[in-house]
This record gives sequence, C-alpha cells and structure tokens, in this order.
Amino acid sequence: MARQRGRAIALELGFSASDSTLLATAISELARNIVSYAGQGQILLRAAQNSGRPCITVVARDDGPGIPSIEQALRDGYSTSGSLGLGLPGVRRLVEEFEIISEVGRGTTVTIRKWKG
Repeated sequence: MARQRGRAIALELGFSASDSTLLATAISELARNIVSYAGQGQILLRAAQNSGRPCITVVARDDGPGIPSIEQALRDGYSTSGSLGLGLPGVRRLVEEFEIISEVGRGTTVTIRKWKG
C-alpha cells in the first residue's frame, strides 16, 4: 500500500516514471525490513518542495529489536536473515538522502528523501 501511494505521489509531483519506480522499490524494501525484523511498524510519506523542487520524504519506523551495528547493516552482502544483504545498502543507492537511527531493544527509524531530478 505505501509503495503504491509513494509511486502515485511521485507521479503527481511530476517525477519521471523511472524515479517513481525507484522510490516505490525503496519503500517496498523498507516495508519488508519492518515485517521481517520487527513484525510491525509504520511508513509515513510526505511531499514537500524546496526552492520549487519537489521532494518526497519517507519515514519507516518500528519498535523492533534495533540494529546492533548500523555500519555492518549498510555493507553490501551483510545479512542476519540469510538474504542477499542488499536491502538497506540498496535503499541508500536509490535515493538522494538516507538517514538511519537505531537503538538495540528500542527500534529503528529510516528516513529517505527522493528529489525530483
């Protein structure tokens, strides 16, 4: 649902089809991480403009176990679930801005921003 909504917002703001697909892919990966590691959480979408340039901000938040080493989690190929380990590093490559805050035992918040090219 968030993936489709993010793509729709991007298209409404005039993002290209390829950029809106990249955003939808990033949202999908963040949602998969929430389900896989925390069980539940939320994804918030916000459209904004800076000097007339559209931007979509996505905040993915959960109250799961947190990430013990953000540095490791952002390395290509690192996975604690047996996956290919492309999740968070892949999301980071798909967007212009990426921030992650995590505390073990308290959860994780990932904030991304995709700007209209």
